[in-house]
Formats: sequence, C-alpha cells, structure tokens
Amino acid sequence: MKAIWNNTIIAESDETKTVENNHYFPAESVKREYLQKSNSHTRCPWKGKASYYHIKAKGDVIKDAAWYYPQASHAARPIENYVAFWKGVEVTG
Repeated sequence: MKAIWNNTIIAESDETKTVENNHYFPAESVKREYLQKSNSHTRCPWKGKASYYHIKAKGDVIKDAAWYYPQASHAARPIENYVAFWKGVEVTG
C-alpha cells in the first residue's frame, strides 16, 4: 500500500492494518520528512485519543491529514502508533 499526496509518496508498506476502512501504516514506513506535528486531537470511543500530523510536500501543506493513536485502547492496541491518512491523501495498493 502507498499513501500519496501532491504526487509524493508519504508512506509505503506491505504490512498495513485495516480498521474501519482506513489503512494504518507502520510508523517506520512513513517518511517523516513530510510530516509536521499538529496540536489537534480527537477521541474515538473505542480506539482512544488520536493525535494528528500536517503533511507538507512540494511547498504545499494539508492540515491534520494524518492521525495515529500514541496510547491506543486495549481493543485498538494492534494499531498503536500506526499512521492513517485522509483529506485527499490517496491510499492505494
């Protein structure tokens, strides 16, 4: 699987985990040079508190386009620290 935005591969892995139709990429498969820490957080009733990244590629920024669970609930432990994408990031296999 690949996560692509602005004609740039942000993440690539054969070992994503799918939860609620979102592919979660292992942290080490994400190219950190394209991520900027966000102060945004949301809470999922069963996964826990999500943290966000902005994505910056080729001079453009898309805010809060990636998220992860740094301390996932017990039920979501398999995706703890895995990164998922939305807001126009194309996830394709």
